[in-house]
Amino acid sequence: MSELTQYFAQNQFCVLVEYLTSIKGRFPVKTEFAGFPACMTLADRVHTDEDIAPLHALASYPAQPEKVLHFSGKGRDIKDFERFLDQAELAGQYNLLLVTGDKLKQHQYGDAVNPRSRYLESVNAVMAAKQRHSFAVGVALNPFKYTEAEKDAQYFKLEKKIKAGADFIITQLGFDLSALKQAKAFLAEHQYPQKILACVMPLTLPRAQFMLKQQVAGIVITAHMLSILTQEHSNNKHNQRDNSYRRCALQILMCKHLGFAGVHLSACHKPEEQAKLAQYIEQYQSMDLGACEALWNELWQLKSETAFYPEIIDAATSASQYQVIKHQHLQLMHKLLFNAKLARGVGAFVFRAPIWSQSFTNKLLLKLEYISKHAIVGCETCGQCRLAETLYVCPETCPKGLANGPCGGTTLDRCEFGDRECIHSVKARLAKAVKQTDILQTVLIPTVPIEIRGSSSWKNWYLATQTD
Repeated sequence: MSELTQYFAQNQFCVLVEYLTSIKGRFPVKTEFAGFPACMTLADRVHTDEDIAPLHALASYPAQPEKVLHFSGKGRDIKDFERFLDQAELAGQYNLLLVTGDKLKQHQYGDAVNPRSRYLESVNAVMAAKQRHSFAVGVALNPFKYTEAEKDAQYFKLEKKIKAGADFIITQLGFDLSALKQAKAFLAEHQYPQKILACVMPLTLPRAQFMLKQQVAGIVITAHMLSILTQEHSNNKHNQRDNSYRRCALQILMCKHLGFAGVHLSACHKPEEQAKLAQYIEQYQSMDLGACEALWNELWQLKSETAFYPEIIDAATSASQYQVIKHQHLQLMHKLLFNAKLARGVGAFVFRAPIWSQSFTNKLLLKLEYISKHAIVGCETCGQCRLAETLYVCPETCPKGLANGPCGGTTLDRCEFGDRECIHSVKARLAKAVKQTDILQTVLIPTVPIEIRGSSSWKNWYLATQTD
């Protein structure tokens, strides 16, 4: 059992201190932080797509404190992850945080020359890791979502991650206390035993401005928050920096009072930064939750918790009649052509014929499948059609190709790529309309092997069902 797992088992509030492998220089890492046991987490490719891999960075740090290795699925396949697991076991590293990852800086949309960039979903990574029986697996949740559909989609996917075997949960960075309370209440309501930690950061004006300018995926910085930071910075730059540590200390203590298992501390790796934060944690440690919240509200000049909510404009609240009818028609066609026993038998008989061993007929079949499905659902001939598990919304229309649910990077239902609505918000609304939310909560969709991409899913389906 890892030390981190022991902290969870003993209900010891802990601090996971995040370090970026791209940061030049190595800073001392402590085994405790402000009196709490501490672990070190190594983030995966945050600054650039070419950052040093966490496993490779291990040699630069002492054996203690215990490490948590991040693995981001961006630009990676399940085979890449299997190699990572082998290497982690050899290195004696068993604490993992598995995320799909943000948008690749060099994302390829795919053309005749360059293949499309692929992303290994966290759900699939969790499934693979838990087959080893040795890893403590963490997953991410972004509770800071403010339309019904994108919030539903986040929690639907969380349930899949839990079903896949996740041991603990770390939230996205955020400052809305009500959203953190909702996440904790969700686990309690469903009696999920997984431990949850909140991602926190001393938020300074330069950091807030950077996140807004770079449009850092999934992080909400509201106009009210920015105005407070700007006002403090204008009045007294040193005092504004102090206030950022005071607020962070209060958020950590409020999470402790709320029953969180710990926090994931970002952007606080320098000794002087850690000392300043620890100073305020120790100063406020005797305060109860009410007193912490009162001071937090005072520092943020909060009159309402909606000050942490983004402005919502024209967000869809329900599936359109067209989407519902389209779903019903596609579902009926699927039942008749693929699920029916007769259809499966006929299909298997046809595709076992010798004619399909010829390259020409396979290419013709693939072209026919693409033409018939692309205009209707956006098919990209993945070779393993998952439409029945995704409410007939093709996962290939997600830029990251995610089938099991959303990443954490949406903003008010908009995709992180900025050019479309998130398909998982569409699915969430549709699932409620057709009363099939259980599909989005419970069906774990396997990853598509690279070797079958570009083949006919029709042929693969009928031959596979005949052998099941």
